[in-house]
Formats: sequence, structure tokens, C-alpha cells
Amino acid sequence: MLIASNARINKKIFSSLFTFKQRLFASTVGIQQPLVVDLTSDTATQPTDDMFDIMKLASRSDDVFAEDKSTNQLESYVAKLLGHEAALFCVSGSMTNQLGLRVLLTQPPHSVLCDARSHIYNYECGGIAYHSQASALPVLPSNRHHLTVKDIANNLMTDPICSPLTKVVSLENTLNGTIMPLNEIERVRQFCKRNELKMHLDGARLWNASQATGIPLKEYGRHFDTVSICLSKGVGAPIGSILVGSAEHIGRARHIRKLMGGGWRQSGPLAAAAHHCIQTVVPTMPTTHRLTRQLAYALQSMGIQLTLPCETNMIFIDTSQVGFTIDTLAKELAKENILIASDGGHQTRLVLHYQIPKTSIDTFIQITSKLVQQYQSLNFNRNDNSTTVDSKVAYPSKK
Repeated sequence: MLIASNARINKKIFSSLFTFKQRLFASTVGIQQPLVVDLTSDTATQPTDDMFDIMKLASRSDDVFAEDKSTNQLESYVAKLLGHEAALFCVSGSMTNQLGLRVLLTQPPHSVLCDARSHIYNYECGGIAYHSQASALPVLPSNRHHLTVKDIANNLMTDPICSPLTKVVSLENTLNGTIMPLNEIERVRQFCKRNELKMHLDGARLWNASQATGIPLKEYGRHFDTVSICLSKGVGAPIGSILVGSAEHIGRARHIRKLMGGGWRQSGPLAAAAHHCIQTVVPTMPTTHRLTRQLAYALQSMGIQLTLPCETNMIFIDTSQVGFTIDTLAKELAKENILIASDGGHQTRLVLHYQIPKTSIDTFIQITSKLVQQYQSLNFNRNDNSTTVDSKVAYPSKK
């Protein structure tokens, strides 16, 4: 299936990208590096001078004991944005996801139902099993876009004798750049409430969903028991993710965070930078989304296939119809300091964020268009010379 294929593509891309960046940075140690426009992920956003100025003014107290003013202000602000009582500032989205699941999963044997393409299932090192002693129950959405109530109802583990009973349904929004509709989330919530199931949201890019739809964050957040929301992707903060939930859940999460080694001391400067980014960068996301759609439309018009809908800041492309591999495209783009991920095949993911200039996207389009034209011309010449004509019949040439 295409959606399963996209999950495998993501894994290959991340693996090959890690190797590529290792080679890139190893070859430039001690050298002034040119500006690289990185379209591999919105995790490539970099701190700005404004952020460093804000960080200098932040409090510098101990967050292990919830004593840091800047951190407390950030947590209260984000909790209110998402319609919850409390929040916990952590180092990463993997940590906030695992904490959110851990506080909802109280007694094994139990299981978590999630999208088969989700981050918690594919990219968190088996954390569901390791931290919560729970089984993961991955489900491919039947509509090839997002999980529905029917998908969930048909895949719950309910056998009290032989199965780890499903106790949590975990959703992700956005997932591969696509938005799970709010009305479907509401239906899932009603179903989970009837069946006494808890709900967690990996909302790493929920900011994008909210900005794209105009739906406030709290309208999404209020349907979940816990929500993880990232600050260091498209939001652009130097580091961090936040878990929101009830005061009881967050108190428990703070305890488990310390157990995981995630308690930190002077977190104020990082919290202040994140707070600044929420207020200044998040409102720019619609501009990023428009630029993403412009690039997607341009690529489609050249004959490059989109393997998923372009709804926010991601484009999944397939170049097999135009005849060249992603490696070929990546090498041409690299000449203009534009970086994309490649695993040697025909598919990849492009991710935009607020630090990607329109001029670089224009350059991307020009390079790709030129490459498409070159391969079209090459294929035309091959086809033109593929037969030898005599007076009676055309014979295929040998290859």
C-alpha cells in the first residue's frame, strides 16, 4: 500500500540523511560553511540573534523543583493555549510523547492503538514497550489519510484472556503534513469515552494544523487527556517540547521525567526562547504553507507525482515518471546549496519552514524544470533512434 510505502520511505530517508550529514560536517570542520537551505526537515530551523537576546534576559532557576519563572510562564501559557490545566517543558518530543503515554498506562498488560505511520511507533526506539510495558497496535487508515472511528473500533484488543487490552488511543496531527479533521477527532473522542479509553495526541506539528485551518489549538487539545507539542520544529525554538494535561497527569509526568534523567536545572533561557518563537514564528506559518503549495503545484506541473496531499508544510514526491532519481536532483540542487534527503530511489520528502526563502524555492523550481526538460529531450532522442526503418518494415534496434 502507498501509505505503508511512505512509512518505509521516511525510514530510508532519515537513515540516509544522517549518513549524508555526517559526511557533510566531517568534510567542513574548521571551514566557514556557506548558507545551506535545508529542505530535509523543519527540525533544521536555527536559533536567531533575537532569540539569544531574549535568552540573556531569562530567569535561571531550578526547574526540577518548578522554581524557574521563565519556564513556569511558558508552561502556563501553552497549557492555556491547549485548554488544559498544566504543562511540562521537556527536552524533546520523544520524551513528551513517552511521558504522556506512561501517565495514561497504569497497569500492564495493556496496548496503545496508533497509526502505523506514527512517530511513536516508528521513531521512538520502541519506547512504548520499554517505558510503559505496553504493546503497540499499529493500524493503517482505510482512507489512506487519517484514522477513523471505524478503523479504531475494528482493531481494538478486547479479549480479556489472551490480549493486552487496548487502554490508550494515540493520534498524530499533523501526520506526514496532512491534517486530521476536527470532526473525526470529536467522533473518536466520543467513542473512546464510551469505551473507557484514554487519548494521547502527538501534536508535534499541531501548530501547522491550527494555522492552516484557523481552528484554535484548544479546540484540538480539549479532546485529549495528554498532548505533546513540539517547539523546535517549525516553531523554530532551539530545543524543547511540551506535554500538557491535567494537574494530576503533569505532576506524575514530572516525577517520571526525573526518573528518565530529564529533569533540568537552569531551563529558563531555553523556555524564554521558545515563548518568543510561539509569539513571533507561529503566525508566519500560513506564509510557509502557501510557499509549500506553490512548490508542490510547480512540481506537479512538470509531471512529478505527489504521493500524499500537500496540506501544510510537507511535500512527498515521486520522480519516476520524469525519468531521474532523487540522487540526480539532489546533486543538482546541492550546487546551489539546497539540501534534500535521498536514499537513491525516486521518492523523498520536502519540508519547508519560516527560514526557507522564496528565492531558494524559485531556484529549486528552475533547477528541477531544467532537469525534467533534459530527461524529456534525452528520452525523445532515444525513442527517435530506437527503430531502423527499411523499405518494408521497422525493426527494433538492439539495446
